[in-house]
Parts: sequence; structure tokens; C-alpha cells
Amino acid sequence: MVPSTKSSPVKSPLSSPEASTSSARTSPVSNSIASASLEGQSEQLSEQIKPAAVEEESKTSIDSEEDDKPLSSRLRMKPKPQKKTSSLVSGKRPLDEANVSKQSSVKRPKVSESSTSAKNKQVSAKKEAKEEEDDYFITIADRAKKVGSDNKSSVALTKPKKVTKVGSSSIKKTIKKDKKGSNFSKYSKSTKVAPSSNDGQEKWATLVHNGVIFPPPYKPHGVKMLYNGEPANLTPEQEEVATMYALMKDTEYVQKKTFRNNFWNDWQKLLGKRHVIQKLDACDYTPIYDWYQNEKEKKKQLSKEDKKALQEEKLKQEEKYMWAIVDGVKEKVGNFRVEPPGLFRGRGEHPKLGKLKRRIRPSDVTINIGKDAPIPECPIPGESWKEVRHDNMVTWLAFWNDPINQKLFKYVFLSPSSSLKGQSDKEKYEKARMLKDYIGNIRAAYTKDFTSKDGAKRQIAVATYLIDKLALRAGNEKEDDEADTVGCCTLKVENVQAIAPNSLEFNFLGKDSIRYENTVEVEVPVYKAIIQFQAGKRGNDDLFDKLDTSKLNAHLKELMPGLTAKVFRTYNASITLDNILNKETREGDVSEKLVVYQHANKEVAIICNHQRTVSKSHDAQMSKLMEKIGGLQGTLKELKTDLDRVRKGKPPLEDANGKRKRNLTPEALEKKIANTTEKIEKMEADMRTKEDLKTVALGTSKTNYLDPRITVAWCKRHEVPLEKIFNKFLLEKFAWAMDVDFDFRF
Repeated sequence: MVPSTKSSPVKSPLSSPEASTSSARTSPVSNSIASASLEGQSEQLSEQIKPAAVEEESKTSIDSEEDDKPLSSRLRMKPKPQKKTSSLVSGKRPLDEANVSKQSSVKRPKVSESSTSAKNKQVSAKKEAKEEEDDYFITIADRAKKVGSDNKSSVALTKPKKVTKVGSSSIKKTIKKDKKGSNFSKYSKSTKVAPSSNDGQEKWATLVHNGVIFPPPYKPHGVKMLYNGEPANLTPEQEEVATMYALMKDTEYVQKKTFRNNFWNDWQKLLGKRHVIQKLDACDYTPIYDWYQNEKEKKKQLSKEDKKALQEEKLKQEEKYMWAIVDGVKEKVGNFRVEPPGLFRGRGEHPKLGKLKRRIRPSDVTINIGKDAPIPECPIPGESWKEVRHDNMVTWLAFWNDPINQKLFKYVFLSPSSSLKGQSDKEKYEKARMLKDYIGNIRAAYTKDFTSKDGAKRQIAVATYLIDKLALRAGNEKEDDEADTVGCCTLKVENVQAIAPNSLEFNFLGKDSIRYENTVEVEVPVYKAIIQFQAGKRGNDDLFDKLDTSKLNAHLKELMPGLTAKVFRTYNASITLDNILNKETREGDVSEKLVVYQHANKEVAIICNHQRTVSKSHDAQMSKLMEKIGGLQGTLKELKTDLDRVRKGKPPLEDANGKRKRNLTPEALEKKIANTTEKIEKMEADMRTKEDLKTVALGTSKTNYLDPRITVAWCKRHEVPLEKIFNKFLLEKFAWAMDVDFDFRF
């Protein structure tokens, strides 16, 4: 461990003449618009308050499988009745698991350290600059109804005559075409994981990087807000915080009492007791809001040349922070930017909503780098890093404490597409696959303990059953200033209601304050055990009073090396996807196969409780589709009329403009009718898919819980372009999975 260290005069191997530009320097072009600091804050805000994009999927029921199928898909849920989508034609038999091939270790391609072209830099910057969108979730009232196995026989699967190669070359082509940015956050997320060595294994031998880049200092705009109708004088520090609040004027946050109270308490400390501003209700931030909207419009009106100059200036400042050299290989850094100060938004009804996130300084940041590597230059003159470490047992490059909760940490890691992250992902999914070999014995063991005379054993058995069955998180005890969320071990008596004869109704706030509501039939011994656990307790008492996460995790590791509640979630999610894709994929066009994939992905999202609000653009999208369908139906009617007239030897009718239509043969008209009918059917299917998936979030499971090799192998077997399912970010993140054999099964 090295004490606080000032910037080293030695130049880093990652530095370049362009990259050496100080982050504090402002370009002439950027001076023509709003201040850089405010611009950074407003960009962050505009990204975070966007509604999540609607993802298209289809919903059908899951057929039950053998014992290796997730328990959640073998037990009946109790939703409102749903209409079943029509099944696709002629099935294929599941591949024999004996054919599953072992995957080679992650390949780490050498990357040239030569300067990137301006065009590629712009694409890279767009990807890095796209901030992860916040999803606001609501409960899915109608859950998929699980049904028993059908008795339909399946047709034997033969190896496809033509297998689409999903290799590195095709990925490169896809990436060039994909203009969408990464959905990997440009800022670090908070986590409870402490910055210490974990598994005792060396992750790298040499590590060189340039640290992190800080947001530029705040530049006052001088626009005065109003207090009791009169302009109020503010210092730059006070104005900065007032501007944060002003930019959120039209969001739902400012309607929340907790948000307003926390903001006022923190801002009042900056104002001081003698300031003219004494209460929030008398404040009018409209002048600042209007100024910002005006600056925003000015930026939109900039010429292409000016916008390009701004982008190039930003690239010059950020280029050297984008890369690290790990064991001689140039790797991309995922989130090298320190988040600017702002107002805490959180999720749900977090008790700290609206609190001021202070500005992070170099003295807050600990750097991790190779012993022989030059220490990154501190980008803010006169300041130094909090600490410099040389820990090759971890993969983080830098960390600091969360400004809202000091018990949480924010880390800088390599990009998800890096070889280190790829190896970590592969190990995670291999561990979930290993659970297949243990799951039968685990289920037999906890079933036996349902009726154990030992109360602690009985609670562990029921908790393990619920984690397996419902993919619940283990849960941790919360502090008084944390959101009131729970997991399996921290369920309260009031969170679970027993409904005769053997159903349980769950209602609680899960991770990120997402409401979990579900009614599910359970085994009778579990139902009776829950009633026993609730006996004599009040609503706020712990359901599992003889159990905590440490005891549960210790028990799970006895069942299988490295087993955790998350491994159960990953296993249940991946095997559900694998089973549904294998059972329901039929011959047909790509769009029909994608519907099957969307349905499978949705079932996983439901199991993992990944939910979202309905997009604001949903109704508009549906209306546009209705208009298009209406127009096509009108065209179809005319074509049928013309066909009838042609068959009778009559000329076609005039078009809407009164012009005589071209004479066509009956065959040509029949072809047009068939094409138009096909378009209508496709649009109607799209509408059903959009409506069916409007409250389900698919991205989380696809990014974190579904073994990508399942998807890649399925695409190869059924000749589905991989870019139809994986965007650019996922193609890069899962590059390690692209060489999987077409017959891979989870």
C-alpha cells in the first residue's frame, strides 16, 4: 500500500500528443455555448430521465421439463387468464446433451497501440458517452400461466445444411453497421463489495492506465432565480445546486416530498441561516430553467462543423483515459469518467432522494496500477490521489466511496468487452452450468428438511426452495437510511400471505425498490411451514427469524462449491431460455423465430422480476401501426376488387386521383394480394408483441443472467442473424462466446 502520491512526471505509455491535453482546458468552440460543467450535468440528467425503450418480445406458455428445468417453470402461477399465441409449425427434437462441446478459453487478441482514425474515435466516443437509461418499473399484474407438458411428438433435429458463421468477421461487420451506443453506464455504479483481494488468484502481471477524468469545474451562468417574485443573489456554489434543481422542474422527482425535503436541507446548509431564501415553496427556478432551454436550443442550431469541432475537442481530452495496457495488451476502459455532482435520484421511494451528491476530487480516489507502471498524472493541478495500490488480485483500476452512502463503493473497471471481463463472465456461466449436476440432490435435500424438527434447518430448507423456485435474491439487512427493500432472508411476516389450500402471495420491495407481487402454488409442506413461521409474530417481524444471509450462503456453499442465490438465478434464467428455444423453435422465416426468442426472454424476465413502466411512446407507436394496417387493408380491398373485375374481363377501377390503373394479369394481382396480406399479418404480429411486452424489461437478463452461448448456438442452428438479438454492446461484451459450436446446450 502506498501513501498519497502526487502526479508522476513520467509519461504513461498510453499518452499521446493529442491525449495529453489537460481536461481543465476549454476549447474556443465550447465557449460559444453553455458551460462545460452544466453541459455535463444536463447530459447526465437528460439520459437518466428518458423512458426506457420498448423491447419487442412474444408471450406464450412454458411446457414443463425434466428435473433440470427451473422449479419456477414447473409450478403454476395465478395470473389473470392470458390468450395463447398461435403455435408455429413443425418442431425439432432437442439436441442430446451428450453433444455439448467444451468451450475453449477466452481468446485475447492483440490490439494495436497506434492512434485510431478520427472516424473510429467518434464511433467509440458515442458509445462511451451514451449513459445507461434509468428504467422505472411497475408490477406485472398478469404473469405467464404455467401449463403441463403437451403430448405432441417432436420431429428429429438434423444438422442444418447451411450453418451461419457467427465469427469475428461477421461481428466486425455488424459493429460497423450498428450506430447505437453501448448500454454500459458511462459512470460507475455503487456496490457493497469492498476493494480488497477476493479469490486469491492473480488477475494480471502488468497494468498501465491513465486514471480517471473529472468533470470540469462549474462555470456560473449568472441567471437569477426568483424568491417571492424578486431576483435572488447566489454564490457560484449556491447557484450550481439551484441549477441542478431547476433542470428537474418537469420531472416526477420534484413532486415527491422526500426529494424536496432532502434537497432543501442540503441546499439550506449552503445558503446559510441569514440568506434571504428561507423556504422552498417561495422559490421560482423558471428563469434558470428557461435559460438552460435556450442554451440547449442554441447547441442544436450549431453547424455540423462546430459540432464536429466540439466532439474532436472532447475526444482529445478523453482519448488517453479510454485505454489500459494489461499484460501488454491494449484494452478498453469501461467507465473512466467521474460522475459530476448532482441530486440523488435512486429508485422507488429511497429515503435519500434529492440529497446533494458532492463533487468527487482526486483526494477521494484510490488508484490501482502495476508496480513498475508510471503513476497516472492527476488531471487537476495541485491535487493528488488519495492512495496508489498495486493489487494484482483485483480487476478494478480505481475506486472511491459513494458520495451519498459512504459504505458503498464506486469502481472503474475495464470495458465489458475486455478479455478479463470475458473470462469472468464465462466462469460465472460455467458455475451456473455446474449446478445442473447438483440440482437434483439439492432439491431432494431441502424437500426432506421441510419437515425437520430443527427449526433452523426447516427455515433454511424453505428459503432455499423459494430462491430456487422464485429466483429470489438472498437479501441483506438494511440501514435506517437505506431503501426499505428485502430479499428472501429478510422477508417480513407481512410480505407473505398464506392462501388456502397451498398458495403464497408475495408483496415486497425488491432490489432497486422494484415491487415484487406474485401469487404462486407451493408444495404443501412449504405452505404449512410458512404458517408455522408466522405464528405468534407481528407484521414487521422477520419471517425467517433463525436465518440470515451469512448462514444461508454458508449452507449453499456446502451444497456446491461457490453456490449462491445469484447462481440459482443465473441457472434458472439460462436453462429456461435453453429449454424454451429448443422446444418451441420451428421452421419458418427469421421473424417467426425471433418471436420464439422474445417469448423465451420474456419468461426469464418474469422469473427474475425484471419489470418496467409503459413507454410514453407506446400509444403513438401503436397508433402508427394501426394507420399503416388500415392503409394496407384499403389497398388489399382494391386489389381484390381489381382481380374480380379482371377475371370478368373488365378494366380495373380508377385510383384515388381519378387515374386509370395499369392493367395487370390475374397472376400479378394475386401475387400483390399475397404480399399485402403478408405485410398486414406481420404488422398485426408486431402490434401483439409490443402490447404483450410493454411492461417487461428484457435487457437485464440478456446482459447478466442468460449464458450468451445459448443464443449464439441457437442463431447458428436456425440461421438467425445474431445482430437481430445482440446489439453492438452485447456483441462486444460476449465476443468470447462467438466460437461456440452450433449444438451447444446449457
